[in-house]
Amino acid sequence: MKRIFFVLCMTSLLFQTEAQVIEKKEAETSDSFYWLTPADVRAVRAGENTPFTRTNLNKKQIQALNLGADIPFVLQSTPSVVVHSDAGNGIGYTGIRIRGTDATRINITLNGVPFNDAESQGTFFVNLPDFLSSTNSIQIQRGVGTSTNGTGAFGASINFSTHDPQPQKYLELSNSYGSFHSRKHTLKGGTGSIKGFSTDIRLSSIQSDGFIDRAFSDLRSFYLSSAYQQKNTKVRLTIFSGKEQTYQAWYGISEADLGSGNRTINYAGTARPVAPYENETDNYTQTHYQLFAEERLSDKWQLSTTLFLTRGKGYYEQYRANEKYERYGLSAPLVNGNLQTRSDFIRQLWLDNYFFGQQMNLRYQTKKTEWMMGSHLSTYNGDHYGKLIWATYGLPSGNSWYNNKALKKDRALYVKQQTAVAKNWFAFYDIQFRQVGYDVDGFRDNPGLAVNTHFNFLNPKLGITYRKKEWRTYLSYSRGNKEPNRDDFEAGQAQRPLHEQLHDIEAGIERQNSTYQWSITGYYMHYKNQLVLTGKINDVGAYTRSNVAVSYRTGVELQGQLQILSWLQASANLSLSSNQVKDLEEFIDDYDQGIQVRTVYARSTLAFSPACIGNGTVTITPFKNSSLSLNSRYVSRQYLDNTAMVAKSLDPFFVQDLHLRYSHTGKKSREWSINATINNLLDTRYEPNGYTFSYITGGQRTTENYYFPMAGINYMLGLTIRL
Repeated sequence: MKRIFFVLCMTSLLFQTEAQVIEKKEAETSDSFYWLTPADVRAVRAGENTPFTRTNLNKKQIQALNLGADIPFVLQSTPSVVVHSDAGNGIGYTGIRIRGTDATRINITLNGVPFNDAESQGTFFVNLPDFLSSTNSIQIQRGVGTSTNGTGAFGASINFSTHDPQPQKYLELSNSYGSFHSRKHTLKGGTGSIKGFSTDIRLSSIQSDGFIDRAFSDLRSFYLSSAYQQKNTKVRLTIFSGKEQTYQAWYGISEADLGSGNRTINYAGTARPVAPYENETDNYTQTHYQLFAEERLSDKWQLSTTLFLTRGKGYYEQYRANEKYERYGLSAPLVNGNLQTRSDFIRQLWLDNYFFGQQMNLRYQTKKTEWMMGSHLSTYNGDHYGKLIWATYGLPSGNSWYNNKALKKDRALYVKQQTAVAKNWFAFYDIQFRQVGYDVDGFRDNPGLAVNTHFNFLNPKLGITYRKKEWRTYLSYSRGNKEPNRDDFEAGQAQRPLHEQLHDIEAGIERQNSTYQWSITGYYMHYKNQLVLTGKINDVGAYTRSNVAVSYRTGVELQGQLQILSWLQASANLSLSSNQVKDLEEFIDDYDQGIQVRTVYARSTLAFSPACIGNGTVTITPFKNSSLSLNSRYVSRQYLDNTAMVAKSLDPFFVQDLHLRYSHTGKKSREWSINATINNLLDTRYEPNGYTFSYITGGQRTTENYYFPMAGINYMLGLTIRL
């Protein structure tokens, strides 16, 4: 089956998934997906004539897949994407990689506002429950892409837009139910336009028991957006919030347990004697406040500005067994005259942060030229602190454990321009200057280590596009720079990390008409000082990332779609790549001698970077307003670290999902629709994520692998009613 699928992808050149189909009205002379979006979103998006690699999803495509799974699982059929889930069913903590790059290197913006955590630079989609129910369009740019706001795009960027004016009032109720007691309930409505004013609101709830034992999710969210629009003026206030509680499932499953068939075991909470601790949970609330103003100064000039505040607060709770009071800075208590130096503890690790700032864009547009200047100013204030809430032998007065503060300031200015330089030829340039300042007054396990550092980045991009009738081709060069994450700085004073730099060359050609469309993209991404895990430990004995001088990713992405018959459509995409690192150092703990053993690899493969990723979809329309789609997905071998050893890898996997959709529109535009999905139709046992570590003891080298398995065959069924 895998071989058949691979041959079909290579020979048919049907290279585009169902989620990537661009409606005909969006493929005509004007790029409505780009031009009809609000100014704050358009500033970070690539237009039809911009020389970058991108995939667009519109509202219809998003909602067809939105049954409660987290955002990455709606994007999983787009090119070069691999997703994973801690709970095993796509609800709760999930992750995404694009071209092998993890979420800390993928720039995410919500209406042009940065979403990546300022310190870890990670993207925690669990804090956005049911955000897709308010999303009208998504653009994924692979590679460095155009200038964006927030952390550097070091492999891809994804931007979401929720601002789609609804001229008529509406009320919509959606309910989904499926395997593992998963359910989603969404109520949303809008006033329509009333003398220039409009308001949209949404309330959502998502719950699931998860595939992994005890890996439940309880997610709540709301969305509120009010806008006022005159001829030349637009003002919008958008507020949305997500509250999550998830039982921890981030330890994975050992190779031994997985081999014995125990695919659902969860080690979280098992430090507690007799029975797992029931509140080994992650608890976090994040609220976004966004104020947008847009003014058309003349036929050619437009000014927009955004003020934003993201407020986050929460903790995760753990049961810790047989630990020393000394570790927590506490004096050991006397119990019946005996000094008790060890105890069981229940602890909470807290985050309390504010992220706020302003963005501004000035745009000039004529028939041949679009010029834009933009700025981004943001400040992050974050408190990291710990609480002890229980101990076997009690707690002395006071329960604080650690308290560290962080301050990060981000300043950016960019200028970009696209000009028709000749018939069918469009030239593009984009220059961004970004300045980052970061101050930390210590870490949990290294309170005496302070960080005070600044970075200045210059990120140029340039390219050219040729576009004529059905054809489009482009060539571009981009440079990106990225500061280290918070954890990288904990390496110690003697191991301070360097910033990373990426040189990205993209070239593509595509053809599109009413019957078929295809595209071929080639890329070369050359990294300088990329930070990777090598097994090296920092000053406090924790594993830390190290800079490697040279690494690269190069590959080709093939996409296409064919309308075979009026009721039959086929589409697919295929990514083939080589992902290499040179002169890699590997460090292994030697517990016998109390040292680390160093090994050098002249050339190896970057972790979690499969050489082949393929997606294929066959869609039939048995009758009006209905569709039945079979989606097939193949991911080749992934290595758990950078040493390219099969013993430390994830097996290739082939998975199929079945999607069914039917909609009916009645009188007065009342509409109802049914969506159903059967995931993992073949009940494949596969693991898209994991981790590994090795050590030497008793003169023997031992390697331990841990995996995050996905659920077997499972389903979701949804009903939406719109009045």
